[in-house]
Amino acid sequence: MSDFDRNAARWGQGYARAGRAEIDQGLRSYMLGVYNHMTVGLAITGLVALGVHMLTITSDPAQAVVRVGHMMLTPLGQALYLSPLKWLVMLAPLGFVFFFSFRLSQMSAATARNTFYAFSAAMGLSLSTILLIYTGTSVARAFFITAASFGALSLYGYTTKRDLSGMGSFLMMGLFGLIIASVVNLFLHSTGFQFALSILSVLIFAGLTAWDTQSIKEMYFASDDHEVATKKSVNAALMLYLDFINIFQSLLYLTGSRND
Repeated sequence: MSDFDRNAARWGQGYARAGRAEIDQGLRSYMLGVYNHMTVGLAITGLVALGVHMLTITSDPAQAVVRVGHMMLTPLGQALYLSPLKWLVMLAPLGFVFFFSFRLSQMSAATARNTFYAFSAAMGLSLSTILLIYTGTSVARAFFITAASFGALSLYGYTTKRDLSGMGSFLMMGLFGLIIASVVNLFLHSTGFQFALSILSVLIFAGLTAWDTQSIKEMYFASDDHEVATKKSVNAALMLYLDFINIFQSLLYLTGSRND
């Protein structure tokens, strides 16, 4: 069974491998590594999104090639957002996720970490479009609401004694349904349907945040060597990163003010 299977073992099964104090210290160090990787990934995403946005818009009409609303795009902006290249920008993060999922067990810890950071940069490129659509104030507000909510939910998942595995199975079924419905809405272009999907997305990924945190905690073994522990940490950071990003995007859709 893969070392990275969410259900590989419960934390309590490794309890006899070391004393309580030793396990608690190791677990805290492991979880801190998870959150550090996730935070670095989010920082990379934000910096890339902001940097790309600055390179793709201009206030100088002489440098603009096309106007989108009240914003003027540079040649780079036209290439990234209006040409067929936009599909590569949109789908690149998904490609990284599939590559990471299938190749993680064969990667070294350093390669896994660098792949995660490259994925974060690709996500930043993809998310740079939100700065064309929504005001900076809306983006900042959605981010801080997401950060506060995520922190509370993850803390609950870490500290609760309740087994969340049953809830997790239900949420995964809901996630598959959400993906299918989102694909359908690509053809329907229904604003009302998208609004409902965004509410559902917030609820599903809020639950997944708590469940994933508990699952990540249970993947810890005091006997793991540095290589295995680091790969687990990076894999866990990806899980929580995706929860955070999906909550953020859904909240932004629900609460954001558009650039007009």
